[in-house]
Amino acid sequence: MAIEKLLIANRGEIALRIHRACHEMGIKTVAVHSTADADAMHVRLADEAICIGPPAARDSYLNVAAIISAAEISGADAIHPGYGFLSENAKFAEIVEAHGLAFVGPKPEHIRTMGDKIEAKRTAGALGLPLVPGSDGAVSELEEAKAIAEAAGYPVIIKAASGGGGRGMKVCTSPDQLETLMQQAGSEAKAAFGDATVYIEKYLGNPRHIEIQIFGDGNGNAIHLGERDCSLQRRHQKVLEEAPSPILSQAERERIGGICARAMADMGYRGAGTIEFLWENGEFYFIEMNTRLQVEHPVTEMITGLDLVREQIRVAEGKPLSVAQEDIRFTGHAIECRINAEDPKTFAPSPGTVTSYHVPGGMHVRVDSGLYQGYKVPPYYDSMIGKLIVYGRTREGAIMRLRRALEEYVIEGMKTTIPLHQALLTDPDFLDGNYTIKWLEEWLARDGQA
Repeated sequence: MAIEKLLIANRGEIALRIHRACHEMGIKTVAVHSTADADAMHVRLADEAICIGPPAARDSYLNVAAIISAAEISGADAIHPGYGFLSENAKFAEIVEAHGLAFVGPKPEHIRTMGDKIEAKRTAGALGLPLVPGSDGAVSELEEAKAIAEAAGYPVIIKAASGGGGRGMKVCTSPDQLETLMQQAGSEAKAAFGDATVYIEKYLGNPRHIEIQIFGDGNGNAIHLGERDCSLQRRHQKVLEEAPSPILSQAERERIGGICARAMADMGYRGAGTIEFLWENGEFYFIEMNTRLQVEHPVTEMITGLDLVREQIRVAEGKPLSVAQEDIRFTGHAIECRINAEDPKTFAPSPGTVTSYHVPGGMHVRVDSGLYQGYKVPPYYDSMIGKLIVYGRTREGAIMRLRRALEEYVIEGMKTTIPLHQALLTDPDFLDGNYTIKWLEEWLARDGQA
């Protein structure tokens, strides 16, 4: 089917990103928005805009009935969920398809499988992806937990089967802590996600976070688009991402990429997906799969020249992938800074009205943001207000360009994390590519920050 009108079931920079791809493909767009987002840039630019509820996400962007009604009222024939909100909700994908609409995303059964961390790990193992040693599934009995932990080797980490963001996760260093920490992790998981199920894995001491971008056509064909290094994190939230990773060799890149592409082909996966790994001492360990577009997808676009949103839409139309694996060429280096409306030292949210706004320009500089002068950043949603992405022929060139772009970037009327990124780009460890998932929090603690 050819998509002629697409409803964007999201907000902010990703809604604008989807709108732009649609218009470049000759597809009309429908923006849905809460009352708090009535003046958002994607709402202003879309061909049609429909208000679907009050500011709270549960009453608007998570309101499935309102979104489906908006699609029917507007005559849309497809829905793109973006990231976050309903993007990894299998039931939503089923409802979209049951109403005769194209869901720009994976098959519902794949969203469901990969959304359950225990089932995801089981499936990944069956598909040949390398796993972290640990339990094959949920663990509830103490003696079973002790045996698993002993086999994996301490320290181990107890994780919630549902959810993420660091909640329901406890590191255990000895057998005598296990019972207490399992109870604590289960209680946290129950409170946060409504599911007390936990599982156990070996805790890797100081790994990097490496993720592989994959694409499938749903008919047994799949490719990989290389890796992104997302190790710079604070409280399990990514801050800066780059591609390719400074730590991987070409042989490692080709090996893990090939494993992931073959796994997705065997699975019959459709659309964009990201397989996330911890990497330590030359070994990859599967942690989860995100069955959606990632926030950091632009760095992959910069080094491959492929428009991932356009590719998502093509696959949703039933078309084959526009490129084969041998067509993919990785050139240069790209880095993305997530710009948040937060105090750069305490990380307290800092919503407000944009009183002055100037984006950096020049060769190979990209800003994905819905901001404009006079726009009021609402306090109800995620604090990310933009992404600054740069490309260079080398990593060193990209860093120099990013420094210059950050100097030019002006957002006044609120505090932002621009100063944090400027400081990061002068640190010798970062410049050497010598960092892990623990590095940023240790750096912030040394600097006296949160």
